[in-house]
Amino acid sequence: MPLLHNRINTKELKEKMLAETEPRTTISFYRYFAIPDPQAFRDTLYERLQTLSVFGRIYVAHEGINAQVSVPASRFDALREALYAFPELTGMRLNIAVDDDGKSFWVLKIKVRSQIVADGIDDPTFNPADTGQYLKAAEYNALVQSSPDVVVVDMRNHYEYEVGHFDGALEVPSDTFKEQLPMAVDMLQAAKDKPVVMYCTGGIRCEKASAYFKHQGFQNVYHLEGGIIEYTRKAREENLPILFRGKNFVFDARMGERITDEVLAHCHQCGTPCDNHVNCTYDGCHLLFIQCPECAQAFDHCCSADCRDAKANNVPPPPKANTGNPVFNKSKSRLRPFRPAGSDADITP
Repeated sequence: MPLLHNRINTKELKEKMLAETEPRTTISFYRYFAIPDPQAFRDTLYERLQTLSVFGRIYVAHEGINAQVSVPASRFDALREALYAFPELTGMRLNIAVDDDGKSFWVLKIKVRSQIVADGIDDPTFNPADTGQYLKAAEYNALVQSSPDVVVVDMRNHYEYEVGHFDGALEVPSDTFKEQLPMAVDMLQAAKDKPVVMYCTGGIRCEKASAYFKHQGFQNVYHLEGGIIEYTRKAREENLPILFRGKNFVFDARMGERITDEVLAHCHQCGTPCDNHVNCTYDGCHLLFIQCPECAQAFDHCCSADCRDAKANNVPPPPKANTGNPVFNKSKSRLRPFRPAGSDADITP
């Protein structure tokens, strides 16, 4: 019987990964295609990848696959071959991280989900395959620099936009992609006949968004091929002007890739220029926020004095702290209950 799940303590796995001497390459990839039996596909994929010491997070659903992983550098080609051995994945683009220390993951988790991107669309006439036109890095630069009518839309969440975005990009102030789709369509009603260009981290969200915009009657819809990651790689490769500013938020231990030296965001506690995302280290909180080194020291890496004091005493925070300052929340409506240090209980919304 093949091993289809990790059975080693994650702390031990992290220590083992940090002790590795061979560099790792962090990669993201996705593809929309029909998977009749996601569980069977997931199990086969797990067997192939765990033998290559691949770590990371992969979602499999009836609509396709979405992944962020790392692999020992010497096994990159073997990983590509293992993926391309699935006929549906042949030729799939692998986005290589821009600013990578190779320490982004330490365990392989492959989960079956209802969707690889939760979109909230409940319309049987919607065709996610009818997407907008891809734009490569040079094409993106040429289009946005040559036409004043182009509308550039950031299809990421508020905390991603805060630390970095394309020049002149429209922010859709939402917490989730599900919220964002109808909100973006409403915001851009006056631009239905204009060129609309959307982008995201690696391309998966804006690809589906481009199909949704077309479904809603938009005429000239484009999306950035490979997202910010591929754009940056190609722009550097081809010596193009990089129109993205700041840091690209990523969903792994790095929490960000440095694209340009500009710092667009500010510490959520003192307001000094800073774009380092962290999680509150108090076990009853773990909220995502931006914190400078000075505040990290003053608040013991917590998001507030309440959490700092509760952490020191291992007690629940006062009720007002449990509600959370919205600026600290990854999703503004999600609250986290107290969990004593060392507890194995899940922290649930």
